[in-house]
Amino acid sequence: MTRLFPLSEAQVRHRTALVIGLVIALIGIVNSMPSIAWVPRFGPFGYEVMHPLMLGLAAMGLIIRRSLLKISSDASRATKLAGLALDVLAMGAFLYTLHDFYRTMLLLKEGLFFFDTIHAWIALAGVALVLLICLRIWGLALTAVGGVALLYLYTGQHWPGLFNMAPVNFVDATAETLWYNSDNGVLGSILGVVINTILPFILLGALLEGSGAGGSLIKVSLHAFRNARGGPAHAAILSSGLFGSVSGSAVANVVGTGVITIPMIQRRGFSPTFAGGVEATASSGGQIMPPIMGAAALVMADFTGISYLTIIVAALIPALFYYGSLFAAVVYEARRLGIESQTQADTAQQHPERQDYINLIMVFVPLAIVVLGLLSGFSPAGAGVLALFSVVPLSFALNPAIRRQPLALMNALANGGNSFAMLLIAVGVVGIIVGVLAATGLPIKFAQVIAASTGDNLLISLLIAMAAALVLGMGMPTLPAYLTIILIMGPAMLRLGLEPLVAHMFVFYFGVASAITPPVAVAAFAAASISGASPLRTAMVATRIGLILFLLPFAFAFYPELLLVPEAGGSGAWFDLASILVRLTLAVLLIASGLACHDRFRLTFSEAALRVGVAIAMLVIFPLLHWPAFFLGLALLILHRLNGLKKGVLA
Repeated sequence: MTRLFPLSEAQVRHRTALVIGLVIALIGIVNSMPSIAWVPRFGPFGYEVMHPLMLGLAAMGLIIRRSLLKISSDASRATKLAGLALDVLAMGAFLYTLHDFYRTMLLLKEGLFFFDTIHAWIALAGVALVLLICLRIWGLALTAVGGVALLYLYTGQHWPGLFNMAPVNFVDATAETLWYNSDNGVLGSILGVVINTILPFILLGALLEGSGAGGSLIKVSLHAFRNARGGPAHAAILSSGLFGSVSGSAVANVVGTGVITIPMIQRRGFSPTFAGGVEATASSGGQIMPPIMGAAALVMADFTGISYLTIIVAALIPALFYYGSLFAAVVYEARRLGIESQTQADTAQQHPERQDYINLIMVFVPLAIVVLGLLSGFSPAGAGVLALFSVVPLSFALNPAIRRQPLALMNALANGGNSFAMLLIAVGVVGIIVGVLAATGLPIKFAQVIAASTGDNLLISLLIAMAAALVLGMGMPTLPAYLTIILIMGPAMLRLGLEPLVAHMFVFYFGVASAITPPVAVAAFAAASISGASPLRTAMVATRIGLILFLLPFAFAFYPELLLVPEAGGSGAWFDLASILVRLTLAVLLIASGLACHDRFRLTFSEAALRVGVAIAMLVIFPLLHWPAFFLGLALLILHRLNGLKKGVLA
């Protein structure tokens, strides 16, 4: 018997979500497109239109793609119908709340307006639905933070000590703080930054993946390091770092590249936990690598008022040191395990073809266009759209597979729109947190408490800020984690005397680090699902491999010269910059070998601990320790080398 509907419900949901994702992508491109030659600029459109339109499309696409209720395929027809009815009801209610936002914001523009109880309940319904969708898409961590913030808004007068606040008016607090607001709340300015600036870069990452450039980058990286000790581990660091800079999602990057690199790292002889740890650290670190930095730098530029170009220049040296430390960690681990260089690559199936090298043009040309666009005076969003436009003709000109299947690019755009929809819901929850923090003044209280408890001790204050940042960022995507942390910790960081750029970079680094930090290390857990290792052990190994990620923020907080730009507040003296660069280089080698307990040959625990201790002493704020520690560290390496020669160890 012929089926009336040839597609299953899952296929219908998937294809409908793709159509909505494509609509999101196209609207976003038109909204961010700069004026080019004779083509006028159409956007950016007004917030009262774009914010509810994009959030509504995002919610519809996500609910259609993943029903609000988890219903198994073998559930009864009645259960499935109930789930479908809930989805339709939720979409209808949410669209109504968004329409009311649009209508009310127009009335507010016209003149005096007073909120009443119905506005409060509409706002509360919208907030509840955002939290519900976030729970379904992102899980409990981010949803719980948003839920606690909402609870605090209404019950803060009953909380003890620092958290105690005056009672709020239900109507004003709910309507104006959470919903009908162009600055704070779910539909506030942060949502606008994401829509107007970040969307082109998310679409760029999706197009690069869909054009075949991402797979080619992995193949070429594997081939380039085929004779190195680390082999595929080095390739994972290079490819994940480059692609992670564009994609902006540690978990998505782990899943996308890790399915190829992690099994190959294991076949080379590394443990499953180490293979997963390398992929997790490399994928997470892509977000600190210029020129795109996972688009979080765009939000940082908006928050600080510092140009995007300045931020990516400031991020360059710390990012290079981080990836240098990952390469060193792989080398020492390979030596410890006795893994030798191989003249025959164990990556025969991944041997790049001529087409793979050609496809790399589609990676580097768009990145160059972003940089040149910024230097030419285009906005970050405009430069991103120009780079986005370059991928399409390059794909058709360079890749025969795209000429045979041109719809692959449209599918990639749709997937990019769906990825953006997920981010938009997460940022909507951050908007709840922003509104509550603005209404309660909690960040100012927190800053006062830190200042009172630590006095002028910058190190202790930064340690407290680090701990708070790691806890607040636990289980969140990087961008929402960074936003949440900086909103709560920002005033405290500025009270420490740090420049805004340094404070934001400090917090951003720990937002990235939270993805590999136990107990909720989302990037490490994603890698463990591929390697088959223990998620918690993989997270612990990832933390060991990426330890320099936790130390670099302290380094540029104490020595802002590392950030290269005057906005960081450094001395500007070349000697100061050269001094910290030399010490940091040696510190990276000492830390990587010390944590591996291996250099040319095995290190005892006391030798390894001494190396790590000396490295930290080189970087602390006490200048009298710097050069004695440096020469002691240098002596440790030289003596170890001489002992290795005596023992006949030349590795």
